[in-house]
Amino acid sequence: MLVGGVFGCATQVALEDPLGALMNVQNGPRTHIAAMEAMDGRPDDEAYLKALHRTVWHPGYTVDVREAAVDRLAVRDVAGLKRTLRQHLPRMAAWQGLTRLCEIIAERGWTDLSPALVSSWAQPAPFVKHESDRPEYKALARLHGSEHVPDVVFEMLVKSNKVSQQGLRTRCWELMHRLGYRDRLIGLLSGRDLPPDDVFLLDLQAGAEQLGLVPHNREEILWLRNLCKPEHRAFWEEAVNAVEHVPPRRRCALEIRDLPVVVSAWRHEPELLSMTESDLYARLDATLRGRKHHWRGTNWGDPGGEARERLADWRRELTWGDLAAMHIALRALAVPQVVDHLFDYAGRDQLDESTEYGGVIQLDRKGRFEILEFPPRIREHDRKFNASQAMLDAAYEAVFHFHMHVQRHRNADFAGPGYGDLNYADAMRANCLVFTFINKNTLNADFYRHGRVAVDLGDITRR
Repeated sequence: MLVGGVFGCATQVALEDPLGALMNVQNGPRTHIAAMEAMDGRPDDEAYLKALHRTVWHPGYTVDVREAAVDRLAVRDVAGLKRTLRQHLPRMAAWQGLTRLCEIIAERGWTDLSPALVSSWAQPAPFVKHESDRPEYKALARLHGSEHVPDVVFEMLVKSNKVSQQGLRTRCWELMHRLGYRDRLIGLLSGRDLPPDDVFLLDLQAGAEQLGLVPHNREEILWLRNLCKPEHRAFWEEAVNAVEHVPPRRRCALEIRDLPVVVSAWRHEPELLSMTESDLYARLDATLRGRKHHWRGTNWGDPGGEARERLADWRRELTWGDLAAMHIALRALAVPQVVDHLFDYAGRDQLDESTEYGGVIQLDRKGRFEILEFPPRIREHDRKFNASQAMLDAAYEAVFHFHMHVQRHRNADFAGPGYGDLNYADAMRANCLVFTFINKNTLNADFYRHGRVAVDLGDITRR
């Protein structure tokens, strides 16, 4: 079949299989446009319609080709087109294509696609300096007025009460945080009668009113909501009681990751709850000065800069929760059974070249430290540990997430959290530990959490 198409300075393109030509992203835009023109005479062709939907979002197509597909779908299947945009806009990695699709939504006045714009905007784009430069914001501003955009996101958060909309609500929550409206979220949960069927907001309100905790991101929302479940009721009640013994000034600064720390302190070292940050810092500093440390040379978050793994490097940023967590970690690493378990686990990890090993560390009601091992969700390679859902479920009451850097006995160059580990801590907002072989009989321990904070806790020795 010989097909003529109009695309810039068009030439005739011979296509024996127009549908196949459109589906093949290796073809150029002229071929894709010619393929669409060849099939435009088939209005009832379901395969063509499906291919047009795919062309709108699939990687590999140019902006002009995507727009040509949108124009056709706007005539033939506008409801399906909007469904496609709702599903795929937040996942698009092709920035130019995403930008043009946002412009089209605004140009056509499709306000019903505002949730898709918000969901896409909620995905971080580190290369965009200002939020007002995001194409999703520009589209929302054109649809609703720039002064109303925060209200649109907030109203979407409040009203999206269906089970199917929980992902959208979470993205609205994260976006409001990123835009600097945490106080507005706190106000939403404070002293307000919420609909009795709005379990999402009722769970968050319980965290705010009973524990003084308001989550920052998706993982903290999941964390808090899981603690609201019946199987965690005993821990929740103990946490409510323990938090009441935290000084009010400190209580308002607690994060969700601090809950297991506060509960552990209340169970076994209640004096920690009343200790000042200065006193805790002094105790930690005295302990760490006498230990052997290993510096990576630079911080992964600051390539080319000086190492920031010493306690003193983070003195201004460290919270009471950080200091108490590190105190608990050092106490755990002084227990012979814990040391034996870690070296045994490290040895098994070293023999397994398909993955790193990891798990959680918690304190039971008798004050004994427990190391819970979890196989990875998937095995990618020997320098990565993929936490499973079973591990995350067990971590809600645990003090630490942990994993190993033990590919070889002399692994000091990799002591401390790597770039991916720090990203994990930023996402999970948990207290984390990493253990690294320095030699056959020595493991180095590092504490880290969100914000690229990492502190070398020194070496432990095989018994």
